[in-house]
Formats: sequence, C-alpha cells, structure tokens
Amino acid sequence: MFYPMMFSYDGSYGWLGMLFMIFWWIFLIIILALCVKWLVIVAGSRRREEKSALEILKERYAKGEIDKKEFEERSKTIKDS
Repeated sequence: MFYPMMFSYDGSYGWLGMLFMIFWWIFLIIILALCVKWLVIVAGSRRREEKSALEILKERYAKGEIDKKEFEERSKTIKDS
C-alpha cells in the first residue's frame, strides 16, 4: 500500500508534523516576546506618569492656581515630610 511521505506508518505526521511543530514554537515565542514588550511599555508609561507632590505644586503655581505665599508654605511642608 502507498503512503504519502508526510504520514508515517504509525499514524504520526512525519516531517510535516515536525515542520508544523517548529512553526508553532516560533509563533508562541514571538507572541510571548510581544506580550513581554507590551508589559514593559505599559509599566514604563505608568512610571513616567507619576509626579511628585513638589512637581504638582510647581505646575499649580505656574498655572496661577496658587500664589507665591501659598507655594512657599506648601513646598516647605513637603520638604519637611
């Protein structure tokens, strides 16, 4: 009986199965690497978004939300903490 080269006698997929398995592992490794890259980007962007209390106070002073006296009082309080 004739069996194509991609099937072996024991029912496995032979070279075609091995080729598929190689591509499958490459695909999984690429997906894993992309997930890790995404997580690093997300964690980095969150870290950059965090501002110190003094930076927020400086922004409020620059916008004119607080006056110089209040800025100096609050910045002293922040530095003492």
